[in-house]
Amino acid sequence: MNRTLPLLLALTVSAASAQAATTVRLGFFPNLTHAPALVGIERGTFQKALGSVKLDPREFVSGTTLTEAFAAGQIDIAYVGPGPAISAAARGMPVQFLAGAAEAGAVLVARQDSTVKSYKDLAGKNVAVPSLGNTQDISLRHILNESGLKSKTDGGNVTITPIPPADIVAAFAGKRVDAALVPEPWGAALEAQGHRVIGTEKTVWRDGRYPTAIVIVNAKFAQANPALVTAFLKAHTDAVTYLTKSPAAAQTVVNTKLQKLTGAKLDLRVLQRAFARTRFTTTLDPEAMKEYSALNVEAGYARSAPDLAPFFRK
Repeated sequence: MNRTLPLLLALTVSAASAQAATTVRLGFFPNLTHAPALVGIERGTFQKALGSVKLDPREFVSGTTLTEAFAAGQIDIAYVGPGPAISAAARGMPVQFLAGAAEAGAVLVARQDSTVKSYKDLAGKNVAVPSLGNTQDISLRHILNESGLKSKTDGGNVTITPIPPADIVAAFAGKRVDAALVPEPWGAALEAQGHRVIGTEKTVWRDGRYPTAIVIVNAKFAQANPALVTAFLKAHTDAVTYLTKSPAAAQTVVNTKLQKLTGAKLDLRVLQRAFARTRFTTTLDPEAMKEYSALNVEAGYARSAPDLAPFFRK
């Protein structure tokens, strides 16, 4: 009997069962830190790279809700903060880290009529983050820890309130919160209204050398569709290049897409300030991700820091 026949049959069945995708479901947020996604969608860069495979962009308000969709198998590729990406890895989701997307690009802003002028002044105050467990929430808890403060849930006196970034301007106007740690361009939008930046992108953590958005993929999808993942990554690189080499044109594209998504058009001067605080890159620093994993544990969202090496794309 030919012993290679069963193996060949098994490989044939396996290849047949791993049907090539006809759609790529892409998750992203309406934030400047997700500008490569906004540019790639708005300019048609992603769709062109995918050819006949349809791009299905899906907007989310936070990494928490996105990773829930990812866990349910509703997302193939996504732009997300390092916090939720690391949490997904720790929870055993089939996630793979593909590339960097943005660094820094988040600021801590205090309401202009509040008494908050430094991190220590957050004691007894209500501070907004995009969602509990997301990247800014983890960063805020580290800031509180470094300042000798704690959230109410950790036995302290700082209230942490989840508010979608696009709604933060209204929250400040309604005096529902005293401060907020938000991704750009919402920090710059608040500052333009006279509110105070008490934590710049550099003082939030690591002198600004930290990821705020990365690209992840469902590992099973990547295994079944390697050519699609390679094509998407090339388009992602093209989007990042456009953002860095043609910032003026890119700001217009980003503003157009944000207006479509949120209904609000930003003053270009606000976008320029937000762009100056955000660095777009395809590089993903393993050391920064490792340190962020430790912050995830410090924040109480994980019992231990997982070995992240297996989750990086080879």
